[in-house]
This record gives sequence, structure tokens and C-alpha cells, in this order.
Amino acid sequence: MSSPTASQPEAQELDVRGMRKPDKHPTIFSRYAELPVGGAFVLVNDHDPKHLHDEFEADHAGSFRWEYLNREMRDWRIKITKLASTPLPRVLVDTTALTAEPAAPDVTGAAWKLDVRDRDLDANIIALPPAGTIDAHAGPDLDVLVHVLAGSGTLTTELGTVELTPGALLWLPRRSRRAFTAGPDGLRYLTVHQRRQALLLDSSRAATPR
Repeated sequence: MSSPTASQPEAQELDVRGMRKPDKHPTIFSRYAELPVGGAFVLVNDHDPKHLHDEFEADHAGSFRWEYLNREMRDWRIKITKLASTPLPRVLVDTTALTAEPAAPDVTGAAWKLDVRDRDLDANIIALPPAGTIDAHAGPDLDVLVHVLAGSGTLTTELGTVELTPGALLWLPRRSRRAFTAGPDGLRYLTVHQRRQALLLDSSRAATPR
């Protein structure tokens, strides 16, 4: 085996065996983000981190290398190499596979969602069964794009209804009132909007006696 050169420096180790479980993956991804293209580190763990590999595949598919160097009990070593400066553009899902069959009577809710951890957008494919509904409500404080993929239905607004057919691209302004009703073949549509941040507890207010 050739020794590391100036262009291929020896990869440093990141030993997470003594860390709390909630701290392990954030620490590993933080170290990965700091790598230059072509850089690498050796992860040392007490078991085979299969779930971590799944997360790398979800976030960085095609842009990293995962090499097992050791597979002994309590001494697993994996060399993780960064191959590209950013995650690569890629196909996430074939929507034709999700819409080829009519919606089943008991299918409702999110049929697919964007699971990439480091993202600015949220996206879902919503499925409604025949005659299924989403009751009237005010939308979030975000503009939403809706692309109808399959089936049919209606969108009810404050002042009327909009027919929903495959290919229709709708804009739902923030806080607008809307309701969805699926047609006889059900309804499936893609929604895309800016990612909503988690609510933060105001500790100063929470600590104030009432």
C-alpha cells in the first residue's frame, strides 16, 4: 500500500464511541461539511453505522465514498471521502410510478415527502381517495405551489371553485382559505413551499410567573 502524499494526506480519525447517541450523527455530518473536495476522515464506531449510511445516501447520493477499513467488534472503521463540493442534482422519485394506478379508497395523506435533511424547501405528494376531502382551512404563512399529478377534483376558495385536472399548476397565496375535494378517481398532487422552521420556545416568557 502506498503511503499518503501531499495531494492525498492521511485521513484523520473521528472516534464517536464515547459520544452520546444524539450527538453522533450531527458531529459526523459537521465534520463531513468541513472537508474539501477529495478530503476524508476515518469514522471509528462501536458498531456498523448502517443508519448513518442511509442518511448519507439520502443527503449526498453519488457525491461521497464509503469504505470499510475494519469490521471488528467495538472497532468499526469507515473512511468517508467527499467527492463533490455540494450534493449532486438527482432524481428523487418517479411520480409516474406513484400515479399510475388510481387512488385506492383507503389511501390518504402523504404518499411521498422530501426527506433531505439540509434543505430550503418542503415538498409532499398528497393522495386523496375518491370523494376524499381536506376541509376548509386557512393556509400557513407561506406561499405554496400545487401541481396536480393524477385524478381530478376541485379547490374551493373564499369566492368560488377551481377545477383540478392533471397538469394544473396552482399558486396558493399565504394564509389563503382553501379546501380540496377529490373526484371519482381520487386526486394526487405535489406541493412545494419554503421550509418551515421549528417553533422555538421563548424561555424568558415561559419563566415569567402569571
